[in-house]
Amino acid sequence: MLTETPLETTSLRLASPNGLVTREILQTPLRDALPSEIPLIDIAELVSGSSTLEQRKEIAAQIRCAATNTGFFYIVNHGVPLEVTDASNHAAREFFRQDLATKSRATSDGTGFHNGYRAPNTQIINPTEGVDIREAFSLRYDPRWDPLVRDQNAIPQHVRDGFGYDEDAFANTANCPAFGEALRVHFQAGLRLARTLTRAFALSLGLPEDAFDQKSEYPGCAMGVNYYPPIQGAETVVESADASTRVSIGSHTDFQLFTILWQDDTGGLQVLNREGQWIRARPVRGSFIVNIADFMQRITNDLYISTVHRAQNWSDRERVSIAFFWGFGLHESCGVLETCLAADEEPKYAEISCRDWVKKRLKDMQKLKSKE
Repeated sequence: MLTETPLETTSLRLASPNGLVTREILQTPLRDALPSEIPLIDIAELVSGSSTLEQRKEIAAQIRCAATNTGFFYIVNHGVPLEVTDASNHAAREFFRQDLATKSRATSDGTGFHNGYRAPNTQIINPTEGVDIREAFSLRYDPRWDPLVRDQNAIPQHVRDGFGYDEDAFANTANCPAFGEALRVHFQAGLRLARTLTRAFALSLGLPEDAFDQKSEYPGCAMGVNYYPPIQGAETVVESADASTRVSIGSHTDFQLFTILWQDDTGGLQVLNREGQWIRARPVRGSFIVNIADFMQRITNDLYISTVHRAQNWSDRERVSIAFFWGFGLHESCGVLETCLAADEEPKYAEISCRDWVKKRLKDMQKLKSKE
């Protein structure tokens, strides 16, 4: 009687929503994601301003299906013009193509919030995969950019304490005048889209559409602009990393509710599916990719899946991606939602503040690094 030969696997150590874990990864050839794994969702009725509640619920049902499966989905007809993402893409390339000394003037001032420029060979998302082969520019939520904040002086101090933005995020990028304006516009588009999606997520969880509005009034959000040179040509790579697992950004999950990712047409984003196989999330012109993050998984009692992902730019050209990370305000807290509990099911997790949650996840990341 013939028996199937077990598929070869390798182990990957991760800092997960539930602490340090080891995942077994299938050593199968990298393939494109199937539509059933990363679906494309048309959200025109969410942004139209004239849709009915039933139409929005239909989209929310599609989001729920994706969130409980792979935890990733594309969105199209999202209301963000191509001109916005094209401008931020072009401005990012202009900035990152400068010499290192010029870019480094825009490095964080040491406040601990990692605003501004991050140089090559300085970032390690997952130490089991070596140093990330990328540069980055990061921005945290600035209420002055938020069109919903009408009175800056009315923001309570305990809310302000969680912001961590720079007084002038682009003070040292004046030599690229388009850079600051393009990223500010992209950030504001991210705010609008994230709030729209937050309402759709509420519907998807059987809650009133405005259930999360107050928790998102002053959101815990940030934006990261990533620049990935080709892996083969990166002179700053640490050579101790195995060539087959060198990464542009290491395997990880995101911390808060969800992430809205724009990527150029180079490709390189990989998602770990439920079978433990890496699959490609290929670029789709005019789309964003949305992925569930850790706090969303927690408050849904693990109903929605925060999925491991990474990037490898094995092309012969540079790659740019822009990630908009979205969550409730750091001063807010949330426990497991009752609508996510089946009959007689108990919550797996206690209520926790978003600030404490982020601290916990950062601590887990440090534990992962200290054990390598």
